[in-house]
Amino acid sequence: MSLSVAVAGASGYAGGELLRLLAAHPEFTVTTVTAFNNAGEKLISLQPHLRSLAHLTLVATTPENLAGHDVVFLALPHGKSGEITAALPEGTLVIDCGADHRLTSESDWADFYGGEYFGAWTYGLPELIHADGTKHRDEIVGASHIAVPGCNVTAISLGLAPGIQAGVLEADDIVAILAVGPSGAGKALKTNLLASEILGSASAYGVGGTHRHTPEIRQNLALAGGTAVSVSFTPMLVPMSRGILATSTAKLAPGVTAAQVRSAFETAYADEPFVHLLPEGEFPRTADTVGANTALVGLAVDESTGRVVTVTAIDNLVKGTAGAAIQSANIALGFAETTGLSTNGVAP
Repeated sequence: MSLSVAVAGASGYAGGELLRLLAAHPEFTVTTVTAFNNAGEKLISLQPHLRSLAHLTLVATTPENLAGHDVVFLALPHGKSGEITAALPEGTLVIDCGADHRLTSESDWADFYGGEYFGAWTYGLPELIHADGTKHRDEIVGASHIAVPGCNVTAISLGLAPGIQAGVLEADDIVAILAVGPSGAGKALKTNLLASEILGSASAYGVGGTHRHTPEIRQNLALAGGTAVSVSFTPMLVPMSRGILATSTAKLAPGVTAAQVRSAFETAYADEPFVHLLPEGEFPRTADTVGANTALVGLAVDESTGRVVTVTAIDNLVKGTAGAAIQSANIALGFAETTGLSTNGVAP
């Protein structure tokens, strides 16, 4: 028998992608969709691509409307999830795609987000390798409250953590530059996200260590065994509707060869269904991940500077958000991890 599902924030990009994937999931049935300003409208009027869910009407995002479901997915702005989750009944699997439960450090929350700190939940990045060689999926099994990582965080963490865990990369001088599609910023009207402003142009944002994903990246790389983790992270808005291409560099550990670096990543991702290391000399395109729950990783060693360069491509709305949420729900509930998810992108 399928499990009943509610999706909060169903009118936004992340909520719409959750619904697209959930509609094809054999174990879930979406029965409730909620919104704030759009409550009372037909879902199909705001998500016209979701024809199989045309019968649903958005209701207000309240604990009362979300209660009584087996699984609740939250796709809400930061500061909104925590207010809701505190009032949801025990026994409900709650997956938060927002930031409210990602950070283990209350001081980091205060510095980068502000407002009430709601505490850290089980972190929803199954492939994240720990210092002892285990993977984070072990923490997700049986969890009832899961925080989905930030999309930029996923791209950088998957691109660097295996090397740090294996001791072939040093974590004290990491630089990452990300090309990011505007769907990662949400549907709220922003002048810099208008088509007339981004077509034919690229612009940096969150410059100078101010982006809110920075402490989460440090948190993940420390979990992988990094000491004195230092990350300079700059995203750039580029004219593609969805996707992230993360070019991350870190110092090569003394005496380490290029073959040892590649071996560390091959070992870490050999059995992963959704994270794929590309052959030597190949690097990914965001176009090859659109619609798929995959992370594609390319790897090179810059001998002249003693640095390792990784290039990671993901669809920010799938592996970066909705796909990660469903993957984590599958693990928590004991379903096959790949249920309802695909490694196939949409041909350009």
